Amino acid sequence: MSSPSRQVGNRRLPPLPSGSRYSPIYQRASNGHGTSPVSQAKAAKGPSSNRTSNNHGQSSHITHIDLTASFGDGPFRPALVQGKAIGNGQADVDEEAVRIFLRANPVFLEDYVMKHVDQDRLERWLIRKTRKLKIKAGKKPSSSLDHENNKQSDPHRPSLSKWKFCVHSDKKKMLEELTNDIHQSPNKQKVLMELANCIASACHADSFTLYLVDATGKALFIYNPNHPEGRTSSNIQIKDGSTIAAYVAFTQKPFRTNEVLGDDRFPEGIGLEDSTAQSALCQPIIQSNGELIGVIELCRRLGHEAFGEEDDEIVNSYLVWGGISLYYAEMFQNMQRHRKLTEFLLNVTRSIFQDIVSMDTVIMKIMNYAQTLVDADRTSLFLVDNRTNELYARIFDIGGSLEDSRSSNLQKEIRFPKTKGVAGHVATTGETLNIADAYHDERFNREIDLQTGYTTTTLLCMPIFIRGNIIGVVQMVNKKSGVFTASDEKSFQTFAIYCGLALHHAKLYDKIRRSEQKHRVALEVLSYHSKCSERELTSTQEMPVQEPFPSLESYKFDSYSLINEGIDFMPSLVIQMTKNLFSLQRFGVDELWRFVLTVKKNYRDVPYHNWTHAFAVAHSMYLVIRSGNEKFTALEALAMFFASLCHDLDHRGRTNSWMKNEQTPLAAVYSTSTMEHHHFNQTITILQHEGHNIFSHLSPAEYKTVLGYMKECILATDLALFFGNKSKLKELVEKGQFTWDNQDHRKLLRAICMTACDLSACTKPWEIQLEIVRVIYQEFYAEGDLEKAQGKTPIAMKDRNTAHELPAHQVGFLVGICLPCYELLQKCIPDTKPLVEGSQANLAKWSRMAQHNRTALESMNPPSDDSGKEDQEGKEEKGSEAGGKEEESEKKQTNGSEVEKDAETQENQSDKKEEANEEEGGKDDTKQVEEGAAQENKEGNTSH
Repeated sequence: MSSPSRQVGNRRLPPLPSGSRYSPIYQRASNGHGTSPVSQAKAAKGPSSNRTSNNHGQSSHITHIDLTASFGDGPFRPALVQGKAIGNGQADVDEEAVRIFLRANPVFLEDYVMKHVDQDRLERWLIRKTRKLKIKAGKKPSSSLDHENNKQSDPHRPSLSKWKFCVHSDKKKMLEELTNDIHQSPNKQKVLMELANCIASACHADSFTLYLVDATGKALFIYNPNHPEGRTSSNIQIKDGSTIAAYVAFTQKPFRTNEVLGDDRFPEGIGLEDSTAQSALCQPIIQSNGELIGVIELCRRLGHEAFGEEDDEIVNSYLVWGGISLYYAEMFQNMQRHRKLTEFLLNVTRSIFQDIVSMDTVIMKIMNYAQTLVDADRTSLFLVDNRTNELYARIFDIGGSLEDSRSSNLQKEIRFPKTKGVAGHVATTGETLNIADAYHDERFNREIDLQTGYTTTTLLCMPIFIRGNIIGVVQMVNKKSGVFTASDEKSFQTFAIYCGLALHHAKLYDKIRRSEQKHRVALEVLSYHSKCSERELTSTQEMPVQEPFPSLESYKFDSYSLINEGIDFMPSLVIQMTKNLFSLQRFGVDELWRFVLTVKKNYRDVPYHNWTHAFAVAHSMYLVIRSGNEKFTALEALAMFFASLCHDLDHRGRTNSWMKNEQTPLAAVYSTSTMEHHHFNQTITILQHEGHNIFSHLSPAEYKTVLGYMKECILATDLALFFGNKSKLKELVEKGQFTWDNQDHRKLLRAICMTACDLSACTKPWEIQLEIVRVIYQEFYAEGDLEKAQGKTPIAMKDRNTAHELPAHQVGFLVGICLPCYELLQKCIPDTKPLVEGSQANLAKWSRMAQHNRTALESMNPPSDDSGKEDQEGKEEKGSEAGGKEEESEKKQTNGSEVEKDAETQENQSDKKEEANEEEGGKDDTKQVEEGAAQENKEGNTSH
C-alpha cells in the first residue's frame, strides 16, 4: 500500500481550517509561493509522456518550445531539451544552441536575468554555485585548527561563510527587527521563537513548529508564547520511533524528507493529526557547549515544492546569527537576573541585620524572602537540634505577608526526628532536593497534607550551612508557575549563605541578650552586697570619736592605730579631713557617708592593698594639699583627695605583670595599667549607685573635669608611668621653667603627688615602716609561691628564700625611687620637707642593716684582697638598685619601705645615745629583721 501522501497526490485538498488542534504550528500564506513554479509550468503546458530527472531526483516533462517563448516564460520555465518546434514553422532549437547563444551574448543574458529572475532565485543559485566550487576544490568542512588537533568538527555546526547568501529580501531589516526583539524581550525562548519565524519566512515554509527541551532534558514540548506557561502540549519523549522532531532531538542531526509518513524512524510523522504537510525540514538547536536546547521543524503542504539542500544552507546560515543572538540574550538575561538577585540580597541583608530583635523575627523574614525569591506558595524553616538529633520549628508553613505571618504563625514548637521526611533527608545528607512530584517520592511524608488538607506538588528543600555545619533546612512548597528550576536552586544557594549568617548572628544576639540579663542580675546582686546598708550608715554616724585623738596634721600619723578593739575610726576621719579641706555645705552628708563606707566595703581583705592603705594614702594627700597653701584649685584638690582614697579599689593583691602573664580577664580588658584602670572604673561604678554621687552638686562641666583629674591621678599610681613624669618635671624645675600657671606643669605635679602619697609608708617612723614592710611582703611572697607552683622562678623580691637580701633591696628602692620623688616634690611644694626627712632616716636604718649583712657575709666568705671586697660591695649595691627597679615595674611592691619582718623594735633612745650606740643598735635591728623574716618564711613554707 502506498503512503497516504501519494494517495492524495493527484487530487486537490480542501483548504485547511482556520484553527487546528495545535496552535503553535504557524501557517504561512502562499503569496505566490504556495504552489511551486514547476507545478505552475506543468499546469500551463499540460502533461507530457516524456519525463526526465532533475538534480533532486524529481521527474520533469520534456517540452518542445520556441526559444523566444521559452525566454518569455520567466525563470520557472521547464528545462530545455532537444525537440522540434510545435507548429508555426519554427526552427528546431536544442540546449547546445541555447548555451552557444548565451555564451556569445552575455549582455543579453544579464539583461534577461535582471528583468525576469527574482532575488530569491539568484541567491539560491549562488548557494549552489558556492557549494559546487568547494566540492570541486576538495575543501572539507573542518577548520585547520581542528585538523591540527586531530579533532573532528561538528558537521552540523552552521558555517558563518554561508550567512552572506541568506535568502531574505531585506536581511538588514530582518536583523534589525530581530535585534530589537531581543533587547525588548531578552528571553531565551522568545529569541528562539523569533529566530524560527525568520527561518520559516526565508525558506518559504507553510508552517513551522518550535520544540524546546524541558527541565529534565529528556522530553520536548511545543513552545507557544501566547500561552501563560509557554506550552500547549504534553511532553514528547526524546527517542527513536516517534515523531520527526523527537528523532532529530535523539540523533542531534538535521533531517529533511519529502515523505513525512511511512518511515519506521518516525512513524508518527510530525505528530499533528490534521496536518497536510508532505515535506519537512528539522534542525536541532545546539549550544556551543553541545547542549541540545530545541528543534525547529519547517513544513510545506502537499503540492508545494519540497525542501532542498539550499534550504538546509539557509537554516544553517540563520542559526549562525541565532547562536550569537542566543548567547548575548542569555548573557543579558543572566546579568539581569544577577542584578535583581544582588538587589534582593542587599534588601535581605539590610532588613535582617538591621532588625535582629529575636530569632523568631529573623526566621519569619528568611522564610518570606525565600518564598519571594523562588515564587513558592509556602515555605518552612527547620532548625537542627544536635543534642537531640531532631528538627524543630516554632514557625512554619508561611504564606502571605510578613505581618500575616507574625499574627498567624506563632505556633507551638514542632519537633520530629532528624531522619524523617524530605527535610530530615536534607539535614542528614546535606544535599539539595528538587522534587517535581512529591507524591511519587518515597521520602515525602503525606501525613501533613492529610492533616492540613493542603496538597503538595513540587518541593525544593535545601540545607543552610554555617562554618561547614548544617544548622537548618528551608523547604519551599509548590512553585506558583511550573516546577522549581536549576536557576531557582542556584539563586537560593546564594541566598542560603545569607540565611546562615543571619541565623548565626541571631543566635549570637540571643546569647548576648541572655548574657546581658545575667550580667544585670549579677550587677544587681553585687551592687547590693557591695553597698553599705542603712544599718551600717546609722551605726557609723553614731560611733563616738576616740579622745584624745591623734593629730591629723603630722606626716608621722599611724593609720594602723585607728582600729581599736574592732572599731574602725577611719571613715569618721575621712569625713573630718573632707570637712577641713572643703565646706560640707556643698556635700550631702548622707551621700558622703555612703560613698566612704561603700569605698571601704569594696577594698578586699588582702595583706597590704586594703582599706588601711587607702586611708594612709588619702591622709598623706590631705597633708600635701594643705602644704600647697591653696595653690591647687578646689576641683584639683577634690579629685586628688578622693582619687587617693579610691586608688586601689578591688585590688586582688597581685601585680600587673602577673595579671598579664596569667591572661586574666582584667588583662584582656585593659592592656596597659591593668589594675589602675580597674580601680578607676570601680570608682565610677560606686558614684553611679543611688545616693552615692558626692559630686552631684557640681555643674556638668565641673563634674567632667573632676572625673578627668581623678582618672589621671589613679593611673599615675602605676610606677611604669612615674619615671617619665619625674624626668619631665625635673627638667622643668632644674631649668627654672616650672610655673603653676601652665596646665601641663600642674598635671605633672599632680602625678608626682600621687606617687609620693602612694609610697608614703617609707617616710613613716621606723616601727611603722617595719610593720608595713612585713605585710606587703606577704603579698609578694604569695605571688612568688604561685609562680613556683607553675615551674617558674620568681624575682628575688617575691622569693621567700632571699629574705636576707631585703635590706639591700630597700636601700636601692629608697635611693632610686623614693628620695628622688620627695626631693622633687619639695622643690615644688617646700612644706613637704617632712617626707624627705622621713625617707632619709629610714634609708640610714636600712643602710646599716645592709652593711651588717655584708659584713656577716664577708666574715663567712673572706675576700682575697681589699679590691675584691670593694668590688663585692659595689656589686651588692648595684644589685640592690636593680632589685628596686624590678619592684618599680610591679607598682605596689614599692608602697612603703619593703622588707618582711615580724620584728617589733622600739627606738625610744635619744639622738645622742643613738649616735653613741649606732653600731650596736644596727646589729639589734638586723637581728630582729632576720628573725622576723625567718619566721615569715617558715609560716609561708608551711602554708604553701
